[in-house]
Amino acid sequence: MRMKRSRSEVFGLRRVKLPHVLFGLAALYLIVVCFKFSAYFETSSGSDSEAVSEYQLEVSKPLIRSAYHGDISEVLENDNRFQRVSHVEKKLEEERGDRSREALENERRFETVSEEEKDDGLPPIDLRYGRLTGNILRQRRRTRDMSGLEKMADEAWSLGLKAWEEVNKYNENDTKLSSIIEGKQEQCPLWVSISGEELTKGDRILFLPCGLAAGSSITVVGTPRYAHNEYVPQLARTKGGDPLVLVSQFNVELQGLKSVVAEDPPKILHLNPRLRGDWSHQPVIEHNTCYRMQWGAAQRCDGLPSKGDDDMLVDGFPRCEKWMRNDAVDSKESRTSSKESRTSSWFKRFIGRAQKPEVTWPFPFVEGKLFVLTIRAGVDGYHINVGGRHVTSFPYRTGYTLEDATGLAVKGDVDVHSVFATSLPTSHPSFSPQRVIEMSEKWKAKPLPRHHIRVFIGILSATNHFAERMAIRKTWMQSSAIKTSDVVVRFFVALSPRKEQNAVLKKEAAYFGDIVVLTFMDHYELVVLKTIAICEYAVRNVSASYVMKCDDDTFTRVDTILKELDNVPHQQSLYMGNLNLFHRPLRHGKWAVSFEEWPEAVYPPYANGPGYIVSIDIAKFIVSQHTKRKLRIFKMEDVSMGMWVEQFNSTNTVQYSHHGKFCQYGCMDNYYTAHYQSPRQMVCLWDNLARGRPRCCNF
Repeated sequence: MRMKRSRSEVFGLRRVKLPHVLFGLAALYLIVVCFKFSAYFETSSGSDSEAVSEYQLEVSKPLIRSAYHGDISEVLENDNRFQRVSHVEKKLEEERGDRSREALENERRFETVSEEEKDDGLPPIDLRYGRLTGNILRQRRRTRDMSGLEKMADEAWSLGLKAWEEVNKYNENDTKLSSIIEGKQEQCPLWVSISGEELTKGDRILFLPCGLAAGSSITVVGTPRYAHNEYVPQLARTKGGDPLVLVSQFNVELQGLKSVVAEDPPKILHLNPRLRGDWSHQPVIEHNTCYRMQWGAAQRCDGLPSKGDDDMLVDGFPRCEKWMRNDAVDSKESRTSSKESRTSSWFKRFIGRAQKPEVTWPFPFVEGKLFVLTIRAGVDGYHINVGGRHVTSFPYRTGYTLEDATGLAVKGDVDVHSVFATSLPTSHPSFSPQRVIEMSEKWKAKPLPRHHIRVFIGILSATNHFAERMAIRKTWMQSSAIKTSDVVVRFFVALSPRKEQNAVLKKEAAYFGDIVVLTFMDHYELVVLKTIAICEYAVRNVSASYVMKCDDDTFTRVDTILKELDNVPHQQSLYMGNLNLFHRPLRHGKWAVSFEEWPEAVYPPYANGPGYIVSIDIAKFIVSQHTKRKLRIFKMEDVSMGMWVEQFNSTNTVQYSHHGKFCQYGCMDNYYTAHYQSPRQMVCLWDNLARGRPRCCNF
């Protein structure tokens, strides 16, 4: 007879299972380690907690660390020599000296780092961890609480400093770089070609070394893919709507040079054949342009012929040819012409004149069938032929030149077999800066004045915008107020990933004396750092009443703006420009702003970025908050300025002055500033002002 175990005895046996044994051993191990290495625990816990608490006091403030970098700018002094303000080179020079002092430096490293790097908001290196481990811990504490924008800025500073060091180490024997700087670059080829396999392996872009010229042509041989289903969220929200749509479309784009990182290159021509998937349920061909990520008005060809008026023709060709449609819709013009043809047909037959037959072709692109597409650059615009037949024409748009089209991109639902480009130009001004940079004494900037000035103008520019800067020097920088030093103008330029462009920029800056080189890698979302640099330069280098910010494609009527400022009361805080009120951030799409980036429902009142003015007290406030690490920074620089002005307005009354003549898009007569102006348009605008006619040059 089996005896039943007591309940307490069963539980006693369960307590000695393997997990409990392992847990007991682990506890015993920790006790031994604590007694054995008590000094280690005392050292690490004490110093680390102090360092972290000190760090959190700094990082909790809304800042981008790189914006408070000691090397915020590489300033070109009045004697046209670069003066490094960095402490890094001084440290390197000292380290090249007596190596025997290394032991002494290691002993005092804790105090040295704390003294030299106290402005970066980080704890010093604790050598009790060792030099390498201490640096790793310091960098980890620096970046772990950074936002995406902060990390981007920090990386841009690091890359920019390295790029500038490479420029300073430029070797005169570097023949490739010397040829670019001296304008001896080899000529571009007259034709280029690429196979579909080579195009697919790369980034699907054919490089056109020197752009296009009148008479140039590009031929693309490919096959459209069969339609596939795409999910459309808008249709899913409709009652009974099918969110799946059959789509077959592709893009052929002529692109320009990318100016800054993360900014899409300008699209000189955007050609978009849509076989399926258009909202009209018809096959269409759409044309457009895009400059600085701003799209223009689209030209759509949907099978209905365009008007035959002279202003609708491009080099004598209609903008849209007629092709067969799968509906009965027809244009009013075609209905009228058909009535006239029926009325006159009997008369032509009566006099014996043969009637020319009218042929309507199908849509030129068919899924799964080969096509031969040719884009030809004419005098007034682009002409698109498919299979040897003219299909559409697209006129050149303001601000876009043929030589800017330095790349052909083919993307979408298409298999490319080959691409050919012929009759190409042999030189390009951006690759041959000597064609646009005129080294003449009359274009040099005057030294910074010691007397009080009315306005300091900071112009945001990109490294390779040599033509834009030269056009400004020859036009509105020749205004009387600037020539008499009542207004001072400087370009603010960050660095490019291309070493040769940075080298040419340094030479340009050293000669003209009007460029402030910012030693960080240019990035679209870091333009706000340039705006801070403009305010800092104005406050610390000149004595001005107002600070104006504009872009290098902005034409400014300096004398007119000064007259407008005369109407502002003395000592009145001012924020002047084309103001936006109650604008809401986009939460979806390409321009989306997350709630982490901007939690508020609306933006503060802000002036459009191409041109606005703030009084000097606002600029001083920005610099002061920047120095104290209290300046909140947003990736949209014009919104950031509106945010800073709103913060300043909470304690000081600011006059918000709205003027629509600070043009955001293009130009209008009697403008204050005109935006998206090409170098050729700036020369035209300046000539018009010389004749007393502030009229636009929309050609």
